[in-house]
Amino acid sequence: MDVAEERTQVAGLETHWRRAGDAPILYVHGVPTASWDWLPFLERTGGVAPDLPGFGESAKPGDFDYSIDGYDRFLEAFADSAGLDRLSLVVHDWGGVGLAFAQRFPERIERLVMFTCVPFLPGYRWHWVARTWRRRGLGELFMGTSTKWGFKQISKQSNARPGPLPDEFLDRVWRHYDHGTQRAILRLYRSADADVLARHGARLGELRCPTLILWPTKDPYIGPEFGQRYADALGGDVELEMVEAGHWMWLDRPELVERVAGFLG
Repeated sequence: MDVAEERTQVAGLETHWRRAGDAPILYVHGVPTASWDWLPFLERTGGVAPDLPGFGESAKPGDFDYSIDGYDRFLEAFADSAGLDRLSLVVHDWGGVGLAFAQRFPERIERLVMFTCVPFLPGYRWHWVARTWRRRGLGELFMGTSTKWGFKQISKQSNARPGPLPDEFLDRVWRHYDHGTQRAILRLYRSADADVLARHGARLGELRCPTLILWPTKDPYIGPEFGQRYADALGGDVELEMVEAGHWMWLDRPELVERVAGFLG
């Protein structure tokens, strides 16, 4: 399926997004990627995927609310703009901000697919990169001295197969890893203390749509136990599959694209 790129004003922000076909599926990317992360899925299932504010080719204003609440409101405006009255939702990593939107509008969510997501649950402790970003001064220093070579070395821990993430993936991340994206990342992580994360998952039990959770066993950032904890917190018919893969699971296991397509129908 062909994937088109579009630009739209959403809540006053220039938003770059990708669309394929007319399936009512919303894909929400995490950090530090953008809508291109979902290309294999869009080509197979259709749907829409925005670059969230601060990422990819969307606007990166200094006065945007780079927090769970800010992205929740943006996704509401984007879904309305894209004509998605009812939709299936697919989220990964910080794309879990889509869960905040889903908890406010559970009646709009037909199906939910979760790859490894930031836990909106009690008891999560940030990984070492996030702890660095959350420290004022140290986070800015870490961002300011980042290099593409360094990013490639760090990425070696992200996938289950030996070696760094694919060059094409790293090139796409680095192309848009500018000051605006770095600022968005720092503000987002610093807005998310443990109590904030837990509070934004308080209504997960109200999500009663069919849900597929694909959770990796070798993610260095989020432990495998949170897959089961999300399954326990959600209120609908939940399928949990633990997969031997790293953080970007479909890079290790390309067959997951077909698994998601089958679930979404």
